[in-house]
Amino acid sequence: MSDHHYCQVANHGRHIRIITLNRPEVMNALHPPASQELETVFDDFEHDMDAWIAIITGAGDRAFCAGNDLKYQAQAGTVTHPVTGFGGITGRASLNKPVLAAVNGIAMGGGFEIALACDLIIAAETAVFALPEPHVGLAATAGGLLRLPRQVPLKQAMGIILTGRRVSAAEGAQLGFVNEVVPQGQALARALEWCELLLKGSPMALRAAKELVNKGLDAESFASAYAQQKKYPAVRALYESEDRIEGPRAFAEKRKPVWKGC
Repeated sequence: MSDHHYCQVANHGRHIRIITLNRPEVMNALHPPASQELETVFDDFEHDMDAWIAIITGAGDRAFCAGNDLKYQAQAGTVTHPVTGFGGITGRASLNKPVLAAVNGIAMGGGFEIALACDLIIAAETAVFALPEPHVGLAATAGGLLRLPRQVPLKQAMGIILTGRRVSAAEGAQLGFVNEVVPQGQALARALEWCELLLKGSPMALRAAKELVNKGLDAESFASAYAQQKKYPAVRALYESEDRIEGPRAFAEKRKPVWKGC
């Protein structure tokens, strides 16, 4: 993969892309140039037909992402992140490919918002999550205030949001926004194991499933979502794909399917 200034991008096998936030000197906090670079990285992932799954993690063993680089903001004044959101992902509504967060340490503010924007969160036992924006006169407008109440009970979400308190990985799993807690140093390795489980399914089917879930959450009612589901782009693409033929054929022939992702 090409060189980047604020992140590292590497392929694991043919279909898994690992994106490592790489500003360890500031605990992987992101400033606008980093978010703009990550926007390009996620654009490439979204449009690369061979890239089926992405993992986001942080460089080093202390932090996944400490959020917005407040020192940079204090020096630069008002800062603007790309339309696709903080880290190029929190506002990216078009992305139907699965994305996992391998949270290897602190995930504060925007870092927590990046994790919440992912489909699965694998957290090291030392990981800590928080939305402390009120303590510095800000609000978590990169999706955290919208996503957290969708992923945990409302009163628990409000307790985290209004106090800005820190939540351990174990509590995150208990609340339901963390999928699995693993020993320190093993978050990325375990996320890769989750990816192998995902790769057993058709990438077209995974994209359709993700799109249906997200569209269903946004629909006015179950009936409305149910009536519209076959009109969604990823669902249409699935039913027009070779994978839709390969799956039943492989089942009938008692062999593993060979997915093409198209």
